[in-house]
Amino acid sequence: MKYFILIIIFLFTNNVQAKNINISVKTDLDLNCKFEKVIIKNTEHNFVSFTSDQVERENLKSLKIIAKNPDILVIKNLSKFVNKINLEVKISNKDIILIQAFDQERNYSESAVYTRSTGEFIHEITRKINSDEKEKDISFYSCKKNNQDT
Repeated sequence: MKYFILIIIFLFTNNVQAKNINISVKTDLDLNCKFEKVIIKNTEHNFVSFTSDQVERENLKSLKIIAKNPDILVIKNLSKFVNKINLEVKISNKDIILIQAFDQERNYSESAVYTRSTGEFIHEITRKINSDEKEKDISFYSCKKNNQDT
């Protein structure tokens, strides 16, 4: 889990436009993901963790991930933002699926990592990126497939 948090942090701190698209594994997933915990950083909380017993969050029902070579990666039913924006980072390989998207002002972003072997899904929302009062919301889910990889 720490490995994936480091990947997400790396993406936010590294503004170099490296190869952000790498679709090496074709994917067609339909997932149901159960919310497990969230880590919140804002004016009230400094990276405080809350479990599903402590905070009410929706499960991700019918989260769809579609990846096709050479550069198509679509995530549906994660958030309204991800549904309507072009993804800046799109990676799909045998181990993970990773996405990241920014708003036009680059002051809001969402990223997500899905680990194929464990079914763990991490969704990070960052608000006020250009501010000293940056806010983060990192949600963790455990997912089960409704279909198989193609």
